[in-house]
Amino acid sequence: MARFTFATGNVRKVLAIPIYGLGRVASVLVPRSRTLWVFGSGGGFGEGSLALLLHARAADPALRLVWLARDQRDADAAANLDIASARVGTPRGFWLTLRARVIVITHGFGDANRFGEHGAFVVQLWHGIPFKHIHLDTAETLRVPVLSRFDFARRAIRAAYVRSTKAIQLFPTASPVVAARIRTAFGLPPERVVVTGDPRDDVLATQTREGARVAVAEVLGVASLPARLLLYAPTWRDGAEDPLIPREQDWTQLVQYLEASDSLLLIRSHPLGAGDYSVGTTRSPRIRMFGSNLQSDITPLLPAMDALITDYSSIAFDYALVGGPMVFLAPDRDAYWSTRGSYEPFPEFSGGFDATDWPGVVTLLRERDSDAATARLMTEHSRRLADRVHSFRDGGNTGRVFDEIRRRLGE
Repeated sequence: MARFTFATGNVRKVLAIPIYGLGRVASVLVPRSRTLWVFGSGGGFGEGSLALLLHARAADPALRLVWLARDQRDADAAANLDIASARVGTPRGFWLTLRARVIVITHGFGDANRFGEHGAFVVQLWHGIPFKHIHLDTAETLRVPVLSRFDFARRAIRAAYVRSTKAIQLFPTASPVVAARIRTAFGLPPERVVVTGDPRDDVLATQTREGARVAVAEVLGVASLPARLLLYAPTWRDGAEDPLIPREQDWTQLVQYLEASDSLLLIRSHPLGAGDYSVGTTRSPRIRMFGSNLQSDITPLLPAMDALITDYSSIAFDYALVGGPMVFLAPDRDAYWSTRGSYEPFPEFSGGFDATDWPGVVTLLRERDSDAATARLMTEHSRRLADRVHSFRDGGNTGRVFDEIRRRLGE
């Protein structure tokens, strides 16, 4: 199955330029409804878009709120919450986007119908705090097959990105540290990038470990869970395979650890990534896949996780609010840095709890289990990470974003 990459995405945008032009003409001719807001998310039903929709529905019943669904699964999930929906790529999805006064997205303009967005009040909630460079801060985002090797083409692609991001009227962020990254990554003026807290993280202020474990069991279709849950969630590598699929001896060591600690390892490859972990899942029932096909939005379930294994993913910043231990599996650090770069040094991000292979991960987990000092240091690192990038933990992020939208609309 073909997977999205920056290069293929940019090619599609270039080929769609005539349709963008027609959409712009339509946006001039068709008036926008003062009460219609549409919401979408490239990650599926959930994220900050859903949090804001639910808050808006409670705060102002006069608003007409519609979820722009990617597929039938999104539409069914919306219907379960009594939320109106429409397929984003259909004529109705285009019409609703064209008529909406407010458009809320979490990934890119394709979360809504990109051809009907011109002239709307676009709110970009994004889908995590960036650790690695994104958008204008990395040349990887601007790649196009063949053309990227030419300087004039790189400049033209960059200029197109800058023009498109100007459509974003409001970009809420978690803290001043994050706001600085977003301003350079999206080329936005400071007044459009505000510190309100991230709506997608409000659930972490209210969700309990017990409640999250119940939800995990329901997703997996099991009656009970082992004492501990471990989540492995690597970042996206522009469509490439996950960097380190466990080898035969790695699986053996992992299974031994999981049995000794009464743990379950949940493996969550990036929705746009790849990784064949079938050997592990057949070796032990203590290894389960937990991809976006089972749970599109992982954030509400993070309190159930007793430890996180990741690499450069923004999930570490979310999980820091839970306060659990984290192990950073980064076998390709030098190669990854040479192409993407990061907003902060990796040791600050990992706290020194990093490994280059699976045996190293197991060693760190065992140290955490057996040594109180190591466990304390891991917990302190999570706390420092959360303190640095989250200005609010009161569960009021979504409300602040809603109030800011209404204020900027003159309401």
